[in-house]
Amino acid sequence: MEHSFFMKVLGNTPKIRILNYLIKYRGLDYSMSDIARNSNVGWATLSRLWNEFIALKIVVPTREIGKAKLFKLNEENSAVAELIDAYKELLQQETKQYFDKKVKVKA
Repeated sequence: MEHSFFMKVLGNTPKIRILNYLIKYRGLDYSMSDIARNSNVGWATLSRLWNEFIALKIVVPTREIGKAKLFKLNEENSAVAELIDAYKELLQQETKQYFDKKVKVKA
C-alpha cells in the first residue's frame, strides 16, 4: 500500500491511517467495518480507538442501516478543520514536488 504524503509526514499509525481515510473521503458516511477495511486497520484496533474519536468529536454518527451504525468525519470540529487544511497543504506540496521532478527530468 502506497502511503499518502499526509501519512509520510505524520506517521504510519492506526490513528493516522484512519484520519487519512476519513479526510480523503470526507462528506460520506461509513460503517466501522468499511473504515477498518479501507484504512487498513484491524477491527480490534479500530474498536479500541473509536471511543476516543467519538469523545473528541472527530467523528459523528449519521444513521443506522440494520445493525450497522454509520459515521462521518465531523468537519464542524475546529481541530478536524485544521487537519483537513493540513491535508490539503501537504497534498499541494506533494503535487508541486511531483511536477518539479517531472520538469527536471525533461530538462
